Parts: sequence; C-alpha cells; structure tokens
Amino acid sequence: MCGIAGIFLIDQSLNSSLGHLVTKMLEPLSDRGPDSAGIAIYKETNENTTKITVQSEDPANDFLKLSENIKIQTGKNVMIEPVDSHAIIKSDELDVSIVCDYLKNDTNIRIMSVGAKVEIYKEIGRPRDVLERFNVSAMGGTHAIGHTRMATESKVTTLGAHPFSTGADQCLVHNGSLSNHNNLRRNIERSGFNFETENDSEVAAAYLTEKMKMGHNLEVALEMSLNDLDGFFTFVVGTKNGFGVLRDKIACKPAVMAETDRYVAFGSEFRALAQLPDIEKADVWEPEPGVPYFWGK
Repeated sequence: MCGIAGIFLIDQSLNSSLGHLVTKMLEPLSDRGPDSAGIAIYKETNENTTKITVQSEDPANDFLKLSENIKIQTGKNVMIEPVDSHAIIKSDELDVSIVCDYLKNDTNIRIMSVGAKVEIYKEIGRPRDVLERFNVSAMGGTHAIGHTRMATESKVTTLGAHPFSTGADQCLVHNGSLSNHNNLRRNIERSGFNFETENDSEVAAAYLTEKMKMGHNLEVALEMSLNDLDGFFTFVVGTKNGFGVLRDKIACKPAVMAETDRYVAFGSEFRALAQLPDIEKADVWEPEPGVPYFWGK
C-alpha cells in the first residue's frame, strides 16, 4: 500500500501555503499508510546556507548544548531550531562532513537530511498526528514530497519512515517493493555508502544518488533504474529544484497527476489532490509506465 504525494508550486503566491496544501494531500492517504509518515519540504534560503535536519529520541537534552558542542568541534557558529523531536542546524560556514561525523560517532542524534533547501520531518504514528507534531500546515516553501507508510519488509521505526535522503537536497518516497535490493545494497556499499536501515526504499534512494554522482541527471538515473531495479514501484524523488516521478514498466501501483498554471501535484489517488485550489480546472492524468517525469526550475 503506502501513500505518496508531491507538489511543485509554479505560482509563488502559494509558497506560504505549501505546508497547508501538503497536509491536505497526505491526510486522505492515512489509511494507505497508518504506521508512520514523513515530509520533505524545500524552502528558499540563502545559497551559502547549509541545513542539517536531525532527530533525537531525547530532544530536550540532546539539543540543549548542540550548538556549543558543534562550535567546539568545528570552531564555527551554528543556529539550532528545534521542531519537536527534530531540529534544523543552520550555518553559512558549516563544514558538513565534520559535523555529520561528530553527530554519527559521538551523539545519539540521527541525521534526516543535508542541503541548502531541504528539511525532512518523519516519525512513527498516524499521519495526521505526525503532521500536527511538526506543525507542517504552517510551513512555507517551493515544493514538497510526502509519504504515509504501511510497513511490509522492515521494522516500523523513525529511520524506516520515508522520505529517505541519501544525497544533498535529494530524497525519495516509494510505494511498492524491490526484489533485488539486497544485491544492489552490497554493490552500493562497496562505494563507501553506509545504509541505516534494511528498507528497500533506502536502497532505491542510494541507487539514484550513486548514478547522479557519476554525472547523470535525474531523468537518466530514473531511466537506468528501470533496467536495474526489479520489482513494483512508484517513486517520487525530490531535488533542490523540483521533483521527479517514475512508475515501473508494469505500473501496478496507482498514480495520478494534476497540472495547472499554479502547481503540479502527484498523489497515489485522486483524493490526495481533491482539496487543492482550482482542482476542478486542472489537467488530471495518469503517468505512463516506465516514463520519467520532472517538474522544476
């Protein structure tokens, strides 16, 4: 099952309403994925600013002296913006590799995403409750993707929730299952990538990141995945500038798009799109099997 959604705003006057729109898209998909939920939201920021989204089981203590500890490690000042169990670490002069190594090796804090624009919030629980915890409806931005999970192949954990981020400003949500993810996992690990879960969707995200590191753009990476990934899948992939959609060649997983002069939106079912503005005037259609789509700047 699982429910996935994505929206890219063309009309900038909608930017302040992005979180509200995504909330209205994900809530109807709760019965497709009642175990956990997550959202990647892309916000306009200074190009020199780096953001690291992190999560903790004990945020009151773990985030208390985090900026002080990072300054000890790097000599740089950072801002910490707590959001429930998550926090955004921001800096215009951040050495990301040093901070990430410190977080992974010396703390109980877990990294959700790294980038200039992306922030990822995900937790166990019913989607409505997760969205309310992070006050997603009040967030603004340019585009977002989200997921409601029904666990099948791995544990219900925060790290096992979607989106999975395996590259800067890049993430993936997935409905389906991959049959060859263990072989792909071993091949990707040889390049030095460290997986955090047993989830096949993390493998798909890492696969696309590896292909893009080789110089391929997202469209080519998605085309390559059609031959390299076995199984049934619909992907929505978030990037710094927009989002892409791909269904496998059989396309047994549902998908629907809505396109207007104000936005482009994706949902597992039409009910995810039904409350979007001017939806009655939208061009509504089903993405073709095995064809990559991308919308962005």
